[in-house]
Amino acid sequence: MASPSYETARVRKLQVETALAEMDLAKARREYVSASDVQHVWADVLANMKSKLLSMPTILAPMLVDLKDASEIKEIIDKTVIDCLEELTSYDPQIEVAPDDGGSDEGSGEKRDRNPKAATPTKRKPVGRPRKASIQ
Repeated sequence: MASPSYETARVRKLQVETALAEMDLAKARREYVSASDVQHVWADVLANMKSKLLSMPTILAPMLVDLKDASEIKEIIDKTVIDCLEELTSYDPQIEVAPDDGGSDEGSGEKRDRNPKAATPTKRKPVGRPRKASIQ
């Protein structure tokens, strides 16, 4: 008969193996998202939001330069802010989680474009200046 400490250790090992198998299944079903992937997506979203907010003075200055009516100025600012927020609401960071290689809990965090096709077809032409003719 096995000792109680051996049985306890065996049960604990089975519980850990079950938890790991459930985590692997969740990864396969794409129900699991690693912390590094979330961090990369949020960094991208916040960088885009910062860019939109910093561009607002450039957009608004020419529109407001000749206006004197405060209500008209407020209306233009409100519309620009709402447009900016709506654009950020529909923002899609185009991040795809790289498949896990089984080496760690975290995904690779690699950014990948969902459309792997090249933007333009490649042209196989030589680059740079022509070579000098060799003297023989």
